[in-house]
Amino acid sequence: MTTELRVLRPSEWNEWFESLELAFGGVAESPEERELWNALTEHERSIGIWDGSDVVGTAGAFSFRLPVPGGALVPAAGVTMVSVAATHRRRGLLTSMMRRQLDDVRALGEPLAVLAASEPAIYGRFGYGAATKQMSLEIDTDRVGLTVPDGTDGIRLRYAKPDEALATIDGVYEQLLAGRPGAPARGPGWERQAVLAPGGARQGASPLQCVLAERDSGVVGYATFRNKPAWDGGVPRGRIVVEEVSGLDPAAYAALWRFLFGIDLTSTVEARNRPADDALLHLVSDVRRCNIKVRDGLYVRLVELGAALEARAYRAPVDVVFEVTDAFCPWNEGRWRLTADAKGGASCKRTDDPADLALSVRELGAAYLGGTSVISLARAGRVRELRAGAVDEASLAFSSAVEPWLPRGF
Repeated sequence: MTTELRVLRPSEWNEWFESLELAFGGVAESPEERELWNALTEHERSIGIWDGSDVVGTAGAFSFRLPVPGGALVPAAGVTMVSVAATHRRRGLLTSMMRRQLDDVRALGEPLAVLAASEPAIYGRFGYGAATKQMSLEIDTDRVGLTVPDGTDGIRLRYAKPDEALATIDGVYEQLLAGRPGAPARGPGWERQAVLAPGGARQGASPLQCVLAERDSGVVGYATFRNKPAWDGGVPRGRIVVEEVSGLDPAAYAALWRFLFGIDLTSTVEARNRPADDALLHLVSDVRRCNIKVRDGLYVRLVELGAALEARAYRAPVDVVFEVTDAFCPWNEGRWRLTADAKGGASCKRTDDPADLALSVRELGAAYLGGTSVISLARAGRVRELRAGAVDEASLAFSSAVEPWLPRGF
């Protein structure tokens, strides 16, 4: 039977989402999560593939604005909910959805597409590069202490119900992430994501708990977490599973971590998604007992190469010509001259001048937010230097003072 690729109709959402759940193992989302994703779905940006009456492929996109180095918010498609039924593998369904989606993104005038990959190997062939990292920690709090800055004792902490503190949490979150490349600015409704407490995914942990950090001036931070009690031969071995910790200043941030480290009947603090430059690394007494792991985070795809490179600022003056390959979006192929000055203005135009660096659009996506150095890509053979010094020049210019990070998935 011939398959049909088309835009999702609102009345088809349940069937479409159930197909997605089946492709990801068949575990249903909680009613609260399902309700949120239904409300957030942009049906006009969601597509599916039907084989007769059966949904066999899904893909969607959210309309985001992505902070980039320099602070600009660049329109970006947040690619999400991508799946192909196990019964319909190796038929080109994913490629056809990626083709349709990137064409639509370009037609909407969005220079960027971004995603969080379920498997790293999938999206490189469509031009996505791993642009951010996320750090996980599993800290032995029986052996690891904290050295906190002056003023930490002046922070007051209090429990709050997560739903009732939602506006406060979102206010702190937005203030902190305004200057963090890679943390999408999102519209109304997304704040609910921070306080969902799905029962099936807790695996014995408590419902979501929330603690606010305060001064006389108001709330200066928050922590959301779950407590997972455990006992070993009568000895308490509970675990604190951290969702988010945010503080508007060093004292507030340290006070929140000190609280998490000191919760009774626990001996481990687990944090699954922290920025690679997290200040916590400078507070702990023994970083080796934090069991640190770093993995890929947000993937970036330059849809309109010139517009994307002009949208961000550069850390140092730069004048380089890129020879870019992009088989999947051939309008990006060819030579581009990027020039930028110390004041932040950038220009990226087509040129016939000799190339200084040769690379694919995937490498440009990886380097775009400043989290992957051009030097490291060159050492891996992913960037070829055609003019002496061009790699160093580009690497410095593309770098970011703040590590890019995706704090909440989509």
